Amino acid sequence: MKFYLSSYKLGNEIGKLKGLIPMGNHRVAYIPNALDFSSDLEHRRQSEQDGLKQLEAIGLEPEVLDLRSYFNQQDLLAKKLTNFGVIWVRGGNVFVLRQAMKLSGLDNILKKWTSSNYPILYGGYSAGVCVLGPTLRGMELVDDMNVRPYGNKTKIVWEGLGIINYVIVPHYKSKYPESKNVYKTIRYLIDNKILFKAIRDGEVIIE
Repeated sequence: MKFYLSSYKLGNEIGKLKGLIPMGNHRVAYIPNALDFSSDLEHRRQSEQDGLKQLEAIGLEPEVLDLRSYFNQQDLLAKKLTNFGVIWVRGGNVFVLRQAMKLSGLDNILKKWTSSNYPILYGGYSAGVCVLGPTLRGMELVDDMNVRPYGNKTKIVWEGLGIINYVIVPHYKSKYPESKNVYKTIRYLIDNKILFKAIRDGEVIIE
């Protein structure tokens, strides 16, 4: 797997993004579940449509893939994902996204495919990149960790996927509304000696 990790939306490295797509497969599994906390369905619909249009504008073919349709069906999800050249995970609430990844088994799929170097590109921004590090500790200073869109019995998942060995902190010194709280997260990570990289909106990490 290859990784295109943006602070906000597509970022400023679209040429490199296109070059990372394996075997010319421009189909994109667009995963919107970081927004599952929202009760404003119209705002969510519009936000999803904007995200899809941005991907279409650079020549990609996105399709919404809702992880809720694959809860407790990891094998079915893995089979579905083999049709795509790109997995794109948008931003929102990182704790909600992590819960959805765990309930659907996407976390296990991504870890397996990373270790086997499966030919697919993982891209995304904000919460979609925060989940890849070793921990979500410190992210509660930006996102509400107590949101339970999948039922009150679901637990907070503090462990990141551990696919990369550092925490990505997006929206550093940015105009993003929550940017002021990012400094609190950075201070937490420094105080607890947790390796991290802070990126500004527009910046991208390629792994």
